[in-house]
Amino acid sequence: MNATPAPHPAVSVIMPVLNEERHLRSSVRHILEQDYDGEMEVVIAIGPSSDRTEEIAAELVREDPRVHTVPNPTGRTPAALNAAIKASRHPIVVRVDGHGMLSPNYIATAVRLLDETGAMNVGGIMHAEGETPWEEAVAAAMTSKIGVGNAAFHTGGEAAPAETVFLGVFRREALEQQGGYNEEFIRAQDWELNFRIREAGGLIWFSPELKVQYRPRPSVKALAKQYKDYGRWRHVVARYHEGSINLRYLAPPVAVCAIAAGIVVGAAVTPWAFVIPAGYLAAIVAGSVPAGKGLSLKARAQIPVALATMHMSWGYGFLTSPRALAKKVIASRRPSVRASV
Repeated sequence: MNATPAPHPAVSVIMPVLNEERHLRSSVRHILEQDYDGEMEVVIAIGPSSDRTEEIAAELVREDPRVHTVPNPTGRTPAALNAAIKASRHPIVVRVDGHGMLSPNYIATAVRLLDETGAMNVGGIMHAEGETPWEEAVAAAMTSKIGVGNAAFHTGGEAAPAETVFLGVFRREALEQQGGYNEEFIRAQDWELNFRIREAGGLIWFSPELKVQYRPRPSVKALAKQYKDYGRWRHVVARYHEGSINLRYLAPPVAVCAIAAGIVVGAAVTPWAFVIPAGYLAAIVAGSVPAGKGLSLKARAQIPVALATMHMSWGYGFLTSPRALAKKVIASRRPSVRASV
């Protein structure tokens, strides 16, 4: 006689949202339509939005009893995540952003991988897809090695242990053991949390079976701010956790310094120094050719702009990251995220 198979564990999906009227309904629909037999709830932590995000979230709550909301007065992503974790109930916690679209079997696959690997957190590919020529250019840059190096969650790769993963599907005990996200990390909170989980002996697992559609920032200005903040806070992680930096993270600040030096020396001493910025420009133009395969001419023409924006903004943010930020983080105390009864 065959043993009765174990039931699918119940899942809590947590969503930090702020000004997400454009994608929120579609993102929640991709969650509720998952091919998963277990119980599910969706907890949306809403920041003080200036668009129709709160109205749309209220409509979603009325339409489906599985959807709940909690307030996030600060508007900060880690605070939203902790509020949603605390308000959730189930042993598996799935992080989804308000502009992320889960593939149909994402949750079922993630739960299986947690069981097969014993990992504390599993994640997959941040599959950037644009809706305009500019967004398509950014998506191409974000999924190319010339844009993001060898980060598997951007470019793909074989299933393996990882330093960090995109979003993440967690065992609740891992989140509770670590006290949740450190709310001082406005950016890089995923990397920092995964570092702590690994330091405690937990496994972080990447698998290309998991894929989340991601909508890139809609303008050069928005992309520049996003990547400046990434660089700034990644430097904070490096100061907060010794030994957490590697050469991939140092490439953008080195490029910024080299290009700036080449321009200054070229203008003041010898024009030969302009070889450095010219070489960088040639490299990103050449690298944009394979990255833009299959895109429209308008989108392909914007890939070098997207690449330069990402590299220079990340590098500038890393170089100008205030040391006071690390001191503030070290002095902070992480709040409890144990679910209220």
